[in-house]
Amino acid sequence: MDYKFNWKSPVVPRIIFLAISILAFGYFMFDRGSYIVALTFLGITLFQIKQLIDLVDQSNKDIASFLDSVSFDDFSASFKTDSKDPYVQRFHDELNEALTKLRNSRQEKDTEYLFYKNIVMHVGIGLVIFNEHTGKIEIFNSAARKLLKVTKAEVLDDLKEIDGNLVHVFQKLKTGGRELIRLKIGEDIFQLSIYAIELTMRGENMKLISLQNIQSELEEKEMEAWQNLVRVLTHEIMNSVTPISSLAGTMEDEIRDHVNAKEDKPLQKEQLADIHLSLQTISKRSENLIQFVKEFRSLTHIPKPRLQSFLVCTLLDEIAMLHKKELTEKSIKLTIELDPPDLTILADRGLVEQVLINLVKNASQAFEEQESKQITIRGYFNDKMRPVIAVKDNGTGIDPEALEKIFIPFFTTKKTGSGIGLSLSRQIMRQHQGSLTVKSTVGEGTEFFMRF
Repeated sequence: MDYKFNWKSPVVPRIIFLAISILAFGYFMFDRGSYIVALTFLGITLFQIKQLIDLVDQSNKDIASFLDSVSFDDFSASFKTDSKDPYVQRFHDELNEALTKLRNSRQEKDTEYLFYKNIVMHVGIGLVIFNEHTGKIEIFNSAARKLLKVTKAEVLDDLKEIDGNLVHVFQKLKTGGRELIRLKIGEDIFQLSIYAIELTMRGENMKLISLQNIQSELEEKEMEAWQNLVRVLTHEIMNSVTPISSLAGTMEDEIRDHVNAKEDKPLQKEQLADIHLSLQTISKRSENLIQFVKEFRSLTHIPKPRLQSFLVCTLLDEIAMLHKKELTEKSIKLTIELDPPDLTILADRGLVEQVLINLVKNASQAFEEQESKQITIRGYFNDKMRPVIAVKDNGTGIDPEALEKIFIPFFTTKKTGSGIGLSLSRQIMRQHQGSLTVKSTVGEGTEFFMRF
């Protein structure tokens, strides 16, 4: 605003009268010695000073009133605009305009708040928002009430009646934290997926919890996993049992004639050779079947990780040295990239090494006849500041249909593979509360990601 001095302001005549009163007081008091007149002008001077102070105080009161309205979110006040002083009138007009804008802004925010609150209350995912310090529940939407079968909950401790562990999970989860919890309410059993986000609202630390019942999804996935497992087991077992059964039947037919013969009839050398070969085949297939069962059992006996901090660079150097001869013979170049160079992870070193050995071995077998064969192992932090180790090759890639099945036990695209390496590796990463994922493009290569 461009303010100019207003000669018509009531302040100007008051200052002039004040100056005249002071001069008159001095004149009659000291020059003329008229004390009564001097005291009269002294009273007039004091009166003018009081009026001037009242005028200034009024402006201060207006500003204080405006600031109080802002502080207490009360925008119903207004200032009189009928002053004879244009300056005061303009000042009051602008205060009223500011209050009107703040009032409109508050109404818009209140409308938006109600709009979003209605969305939150009626969204299909259960949402609970509570004050981390006091435990007071600010929002407890309809989906959460229906899921937890609660009609009213004002503080977090009210939910302990459902399950004390549920409240403990709510309190311990940090931003981005996720946990699965099995909950029994009445006769119903729920598998809840709980996700947390920490927020700050008006200086208070709040936490938003989302709840989803994934019981049906888990049951579907479990059934799908069992079907895939049974399909693979059936295939592998039939591959071994069918030739065993066939050869056993052939030998039975061969020997039956001699057993049922009235006279002793020795087996010829050619027949003995056939029986010996059949027995060898049965023995070999039986051993393969036993080995298959042992490998299957190993899937359910993964040791619990013994966590320790270690430098990723030393582990990758050992992996490179371990595969140096094999990769050199196949003309495969191995590159290691670390950012930062001193990247450290908290994990079971032996189990992580086992996963990396399996991934590098798979990568070395992913090439056909091509000039440039490259395997790159990268260590870095992702956007969530979680350590990641990635193993990438520029081989033939994996077709999309097989890509969906490579983590299924005993599924393999190799002629000599057992099909348990990647399944074991994923379970090891899950034991570390991490994950093992893959992306691949046919003809360009494959990359596996170990996220800790």
